Amino acid sequence: MVRKARIRLTSTDYKKLENVCEELKAIAQKTGVKLNGPVPLPTKRLKVPVIKSPCGEGTMTWDKWEMRIHKRLIDIDAEERVMRRIMRIRVPEEVHVTIELM
Repeated sequence: MVRKARIRLTSTDYKKLENVCEELKAIAQKTGVKLNGPVPLPTKRLKVPVIKSPCGEGTMTWDKWEMRIHKRLIDIDAEERVMRRIMRIRVPEEVHVTIELM
């Protein structure tokens, strides 16, 4: 019975997200377990239009701010030694990791 671990990675900084994905791929290669991914999921865009004038009067010019949330999905065989190595990875603050055992 092979159990799988589904790892969901989310971040606003895609470079740091890709670095964590590369570390996970390297662990899978070293240990010889099966790895599917990283699968890029659709990027969520949060848009906030803000009026430039502080008082609300004057010109009707707007700043449009946008924050992008990048997501990746990785499926990996959940052997004990592999999961221990994954837990030891240094993850930047901007990257959020969720591990679900299936």
